Amino acid sequence: AQVVESGGDKVQPGGSLKLSCVASDFLLRNYHVQWYRQAPGKQREMIASITYLGGNIFYADSVKGRFTISRDNDANAAWLEMTELKSEDPATYYCHATPAFQGLDYWGKGTLVTVSP
Repeated sequence: AQVVESGGDKVQPGGSLKLSCVASDFLLRNYHVQWYRQAPGKQREMIASITYLGGNIFYADSVKGRFTISRDNDANAAWLEMTELKSEDPATYYCHATPAFQGLDYWGKGTLVTVSP
């Protein structure tokens, strides 16, 4: 069982990207999903989260109004749509699934986002 992120790329400032998190061999519908990011030399920080039914969503102040987290439990996937990307957004972005009831949590290996002219 795992989650796999994709969609990272190099974009210009002000650009947009949509990251995907696809779960395999377990039902993402029973898990809350968080997106974290970690820039070189910095701690990993949680930037967005969505509960297992999608009823509660959280954004860090640094991304509020620019990033949107979503999920489709039938697709066993979640997404992070990023707009107005800034110079402070480059990082490796990680998907993390935490059980709503019981079970293991899952970290992906990350996808790299680069923002430069």
